[in-house]
Amino acid sequence: MWQRLPFGSGLRAELGTPGRARRLGSSPRSRVWRVTLPDVTVVVKQVVDGPDADERYTREVTALRLAARGETPVVPALLATDPGERVLVLEHLEHLAPAGDWIVGYAGALARLHATAGPEDAGALPRWRGPTRADADAFLRLAAALEVPVAPRVTGELYELVERLGRAEGHALLHGDPCPGNDLHTAAGVRFIDFEQASQGSGLTELAYLRIGFPTCWCVTSAAEPLLRRAEGAYRDAWRAATGSEAPGDLTDACAGWLLRGDALVERARREGADHLARIPRRDWTWGTATARQRLVHRLGVVAGMAAGHDSLGGLGDLGAAMRRSMLARWPGLGPVPAKRP
Repeated sequence: MWQRLPFGSGLRAELGTPGRARRLGSSPRSRVWRVTLPDVTVVVKQVVDGPDADERYTREVTALRLAARGETPVVPALLATDPGERVLVLEHLEHLAPAGDWIVGYAGALARLHATAGPEDAGALPRWRGPTRADADAFLRLAAALEVPVAPRVTGELYELVERLGRAEGHALLHGDPCPGNDLHTAAGVRFIDFEQASQGSGLTELAYLRIGFPTCWCVTSAAEPLLRRAEGAYRDAWRAATGSEAPGDLTDACAGWLLRGDALVERARREGADHLARIPRRDWTWGTATARQRLVHRLGVVAGMAAGHDSLGGLGDLGAAMRRSMLARWPGLGPVPAKRP
C-alpha cells in the first residue's frame, strides 16, 4: 500500500526539498524511507499510530540524543525531527556484510552505547523492568509440566534473583532490542538503530544477549565459547575505557533473568511465554514451533552451565539441566541454535 512521504514544510525548510524516496522494510510499528535530498541521502522514519506510539517516538529521540554524546559514534546522526508527525530524519549509512567474528565489534560498540548515559540522566528514559515473581512462578509451572522435580531451594533462589535484578545498579543507555538487524556494520564501526524500546539500567542486561541467544529477537545465534569470551572482553574493555570503572553486575544473574522472562521463552507476545506453555493441556504438548523449543533448550543449557556451583543460583542450574534433558528426551530431533546470523 502506498504511503505519502511525511516530509512537511518544517523539514523542507531545514533540510531541503526531497527528491527520490524509496520505501524500506521495517516493523509494522514504523514506516521507513531512503530519501535523496539536495546535498545528502537520509533515512526518514515515521513511528506509526498505536496506543504507545508517542512513547515509542519519544524514547527513540531521547536515546539518539543521549547516544550522540559519545566520543565514538554508535548511532546514526539525528538530523531533524517532526514531533507532530512522529518523524525522525537520520544519517544514511551503508550496511556491510558482518564479519565472522562480528559479535566482538558489536560488543565493544554496545558498551560505548551503554556508557553514553549515567546517573545524571536518571529519568530521561524509563528504568528497565526485569522478570517478576509471576515470571518465576510460571517458570516453575513449566518445570512441573515437563515432569521435572523442583528442589525446595529453587523457589527462594528465583524470588531472590527477581529482587536482585529489580534493584540492580546502573544507568546505562539500554537499546531495548539490540538484535541482528538493529545493528549496522559500517566501514567506521557498528551503529545501532531503532530505539523505540530504549531504557536505562544495567548494561549486563544486554551483554547477556550474546550468551542467552538474543532473547527479544526473531533470530537466535550462538557463538563458540572462545568467541563469546573475546566479545565479553571487548565489552568490558570498552566500558572501562569510556567510564574508568568496571562494568557492574553479575552476568549469570542477567542470563538467568532472560530465562525467566516470559517473552524470552517462546515466539509469542511479551510476557506470555512460560505461562502459555504451562497452560497447554498435556495432550497438546507441541509447544509452538520447533524453533521455539530449540531456543528454550539453548537458554536452559546456558543458564545450567553458568549457574552450576553458583552460590545463589546452584539450584536453578540443576533444575535447568534437568529441564533441558527432559525436553531433549521429548523432542530428540532438536538441534543447536544456528552459529551464524541470518
